[in-house]
Amino acid sequence: MTRWQQRLHDAAQQRAAHAAKRTLHTVQRREGARVWVDDRELIDFAGNDYLGLASDPRLIQALRDAAPLGVGASASHLVSGHHAAHAALEQALARWLDAPRALLLGSGYAANLAVLQGLLGRADHCVQDRLNHASLIDGARLAACALHRYPHADAEAAERQLARSTGLAVLASDGVFSMDGDVAPLAALADACARHDALFYVDEAHALGVLGNTGAGSVAAAGLGTAQVPLRLCTFGKALGCYGAALVGDGELIEHLQQSARPYIYTTALPPALAEVAHAAVLLAQGADGERTRLQENFARLRNGAAQLGLSMMPSATPIQPLLVGDNAGTLALADALRMQGFWVGAIRPPTVPQGQARLRITLSATHRPADIDGLLAALAQATREAAHAH
Repeated sequence: MTRWQQRLHDAAQQRAAHAAKRTLHTVQRREGARVWVDDRELIDFAGNDYLGLASDPRLIQALRDAAPLGVGASASHLVSGHHAAHAALEQALARWLDAPRALLLGSGYAANLAVLQGLLGRADHCVQDRLNHASLIDGARLAACALHRYPHADAEAAERQLARSTGLAVLASDGVFSMDGDVAPLAALADACARHDALFYVDEAHALGVLGNTGAGSVAAAGLGTAQVPLRLCTFGKALGCYGAALVGDGELIEHLQQSARPYIYTTALPPALAEVAHAAVLLAQGADGERTRLQENFARLRNGAAQLGLSMMPSATPIQPLLVGDNAGTLALADALRMQGFWVGAIRPPTVPQGQARLRITLSATHRPADIDGLLAALAQATREAAHAH
């Protein structure tokens, strides 16, 4: 066995020993909250389609209408790949978030790499919440700056780290934390940045379309704007139901990133047809007050039902509703038991979450019906009873 084969073998053995192997499930068809996997219909409580737009007939029609724009952009934005559909989408995003400019990228992951690599160098500092998305951590490492991680949602600890920073300092935080579902203390973090001349960057991936007036995100919900938060990340693959991402914020910042961010400069632009679909999704999301109300009703129903069953949900006022289990094997067993009863729930294990904090990540959509949630609660009650008896 070669050295690289030995390395792969050892890693696979370690994953198996710790119940850490991830399994790929192939979706054959999706209709709102219903998916077909291996010819079985499941109710999906694992995805991030918060407004139900991923299979919305209006977006499907928008994709059909946009097909003549082209399947591929043919080049990067700065070469010859920047189409009118891209420009219109950027303008629509800037209007929605009341910011001067927007800049499209292929994904939220690429955007976070672009920001931190484009702004920071070896003499600089990046201060981050300990539970930030992996792409923010990777972006700081790519920049080779000093990375400081403060205890989750602790604005005072963040400020202490900013006070010790030299050079340029960027404070980066998720708006809504993807595995916990709680909201960052954005107003306190913004105040800390103002006191220490730091740039505040917020990843709105799980907040856009869900929080704030017209769904403008966690920054808007906190009563903040571009003056306090000069840069925000907006992804299209969650509540907007499609694909891609954009940076939205201060005009000088956006111009600098357009000129310097390698993940923007050195890759082909988003397909024009997908940009047109994302534009349609932006308009739909702004008017989706009814869906946002239904979403709030859905996660309130889940939390109330869980409390009646004695299930201890982690604190969250967003569609991400985690149920802490603890050990990997137990989390997998619960997820498998729920799937057997027709419910698809994510089994989240380290390194995505800290050791000992494996959980079921239950996510709600506006397309979930009350009967779907009640059914999940009944299945959870049965699965947890059976797990307790097995021990």
